[in-house]
Amino acid sequence: MESKSFKEVTGLDRIPVYWDKRYTKNLENLSKPIYTVELIENVPIVLKDGTTLYTDIYKPKEVQKAPALLAWSAYGKTMQAMKRGSLPGSSNYFDHSLEAGDIDFFVTRGYTFVIPDPRGIGVSEGEFSGVYNPQEQHDCYEVIEWLGTECPYTNDKVSMIGYSYFGIIQMLVAALNPPHLTCIMPLSYTDDYYQHGYCGGVGNTYMSMYWELCPSNNPTPWSLKMYGEEGLKERMKKANEDPDIAIISYFNKIFNTWPAKYHTFLLDYLIHPEDGEFWAQRSAKEIYDKVNVPVYLKCGWAPTGRWSAPVFNAMNSDNLNVFKRCGVMESYGGMELPYRFMNEECLRWYDHFMKGIDTGMMDEPRFKLNIIGRGYRYENEYPLERTAWKKLYLRTFHQMRWESDPEDNLPPDSFTHRPPNITNEVESLTYRTDRFSVPTEFTGPVELHLFASIDAEDANIHVKLWQITPGGTRMPLCRTGSLKMSHELDKEESKIGRPAHDHTKRVKVAPGIIKEYVIEVNPMGMVFPPGSSLELEIKAMDNFEHQDKAWQGKLGHLGPIPSANTINYKIYRDKEYPSYILMPFIPSTKQEQWLQPFDNTTSFGTSGSGSTH
Repeated sequence: MESKSFKEVTGLDRIPVYWDKRYTKNLENLSKPIYTVELIENVPIVLKDGTTLYTDIYKPKEVQKAPALLAWSAYGKTMQAMKRGSLPGSSNYFDHSLEAGDIDFFVTRGYTFVIPDPRGIGVSEGEFSGVYNPQEQHDCYEVIEWLGTECPYTNDKVSMIGYSYFGIIQMLVAALNPPHLTCIMPLSYTDDYYQHGYCGGVGNTYMSMYWELCPSNNPTPWSLKMYGEEGLKERMKKANEDPDIAIISYFNKIFNTWPAKYHTFLLDYLIHPEDGEFWAQRSAKEIYDKVNVPVYLKCGWAPTGRWSAPVFNAMNSDNLNVFKRCGVMESYGGMELPYRFMNEECLRWYDHFMKGIDTGMMDEPRFKLNIIGRGYRYENEYPLERTAWKKLYLRTFHQMRWESDPEDNLPPDSFTHRPPNITNEVESLTYRTDRFSVPTEFTGPVELHLFASIDAEDANIHVKLWQITPGGTRMPLCRTGSLKMSHELDKEESKIGRPAHDHTKRVKVAPGIIKEYVIEVNPMGMVFPPGSSLELEIKAMDNFEHQDKAWQGKLGHLGPIPSANTINYKIYRDKEYPSYILMPFIPSTKQEQWLQPFDNTTSFGTSGSGSTH
């Protein structure tokens, strides 16, 4: 059998680090880059209500019709094709809305890439009523069906593609069951949009970014459709009476503009601080039972944002009863936009379901996890059955140990939150383990059980985990773990590593009373090397290192919205009040679970499957 190079067999320039030679097959049949890209701009699509959307269509020039990849977001269609290289988040030109994907990669391989301007965005007609609103979901349904039946450049196979916004919208639209939708592949995803915006019930100025990211030509708050003018005005008035909101001038502008055309989505966001219908309309967890197409969910071990937990929730949901796969892929520094890291995995997925090429997707185990510090491996469930749950107890002198304190009545630790209108200082408490003596793996969900009291009727708690390297560098591990203390624990709905709270109402905290608070922390998957340690940080608000250097636009860097009051926190950690963080310790893993990559010892023959010498 004649041996060929990987590129000769696959048409790909690189061997993906996340491919396993045991499962990736028929490589010679993968779509090859043999076409040239042709752009047809501003193609009109007339919706059933008469509104015209305009879309850019990138097609393979040499064929009339090809399977369609629909990239849908309110970020604007034209800029998705800008040529300036992939940019990391550290670049001053980084733009998080460049998330449609690698157009040329897929079009040259025989796919038609479709990017519309949604209703009220860019050059399209109509009103833009905020991200993921029900009207947008139905509009996307209509565009899918237009592509599958009327578009002169596409056949009857349609899928969706893209990162973040482009990923989150996919499950919501799939639940509407457009007949020509073949599969979906959300590359970044959330299933609970309330928790995405109010993690643990705590508001976050992260949501303010949509004003600059969504080029709306006719913005209207969705709340105007829900409540009418008088109802909206009343909710705006009530929201602006919240002392945490009223102190921030950025918000004051929104509540004192009428007609309500200024930053309409942030307005919708701020007047819905508790969970309810507004958030359910945008939350995929509500409609899993209606989805009937194959789903590939991708995330990373997110140091910020609540991105990995929703993927695991979807994979574990019995209501999402479809063929589904999960990839926890690149780690902290892996994201660049336009996003290309998953190109080859996307190609396998789309070729399999849209072109009928058996690429081995059906054969792989359900979970593919990138364990930081070790590499990729497969798992069949999450949390892992072999998890040995271990409690790391908070102790005196800022220590964490595997044993609880043997003594009662120890004085608590404490810190005081002071709001940003009187100081830039942010107090916190930290607790650190001894250095690990052997490689130590923690993979799975994490939760903090914290005995605390406050001298107020409500407050916020924020939790961060850090890896302390053998050389002493402090590396972010999990920087999202938040709770509004007035949102009570729902013990019946809680699962290990996934504490559930009633976010529909606030129950005032009794000042001075010691209470156990259970806080969800981002999942992790990491092997800690010998000489490293784990640090827990507890605070009442966040502070970003670059904040001092930014003289304008500080709101988007603020993170969780802080309390406007000075609040003292007392943290208890003795025999009677054993505060601890529950860690998913993994004692061992079978060798065959680790990914077997293609490498320099792999030869490629005409069959397309790799073989080793």
